[in-house]
Amino acid sequence: MTHHFRPVALEHASRLINHGPTVLVTSAAGDRRNVMAAAWSMPVEFRPPRIAVVIDKSTFTKELIAASGAFGLCLPGTALAKLTYAVGNQSGRTVDKFTHHRLVARTGPVLGVPLIETGCAAWLECRLIREPHTEKAYDTCFAEVVAAAADERIFAGGHWQFRDDNVELQTIHHLGGGNFVRAGGVLRAQP
Repeated sequence: MTHHFRPVALEHASRLINHGPTVLVTSAAGDRRNVMAAAWSMPVEFRPPRIAVVIDKSTFTKELIAASGAFGLCLPGTALAKLTYAVGNQSGRTVDKFTHHRLVARTGPVLGVPLIETGCAAWLECRLIREPHTEKAYDTCFAEVVAAAADERIFAGGHWQFRDDNVELQTIHHLGGGNFVRAGGVLRAQP
């Protein structure tokens, strides 16, 4: 029997598990706004719907979220892979990334956060649940989802529908080093 397993450097161990789609985190406070990419987000509770997302405590996004107590999670489709990588590698402290990348934002219906629909499969508007220790020690923010919407061409009736005609909206997953894979390769476990 051939042994194909090799040790993985611990700094890459988290890449071995599927942690959900890459998201664009949107934020605003006063007249400042920002958008950044985040690869680590997940649901943590169904009722009420709550999520967790890792946002480095030193980022401009984290500063805006701390000031406003709110943020958006937008799920970019494959058409936005290059943009997602770009906004994830640029600071919003010196440039308005919405203006720089010509992003059109709609205003969230409950908290007023900027939300991106063009090129995205869905968005969630989130109210920060303050957890100072977790935010500081682990860069993890918890939030309650107060509103959500999805493009009906890819998400309808509570289910994802990955098809050949909606590839540009299919969610992307960051593999590291600017490489993404799309979620459209569906395997059925049951007939």
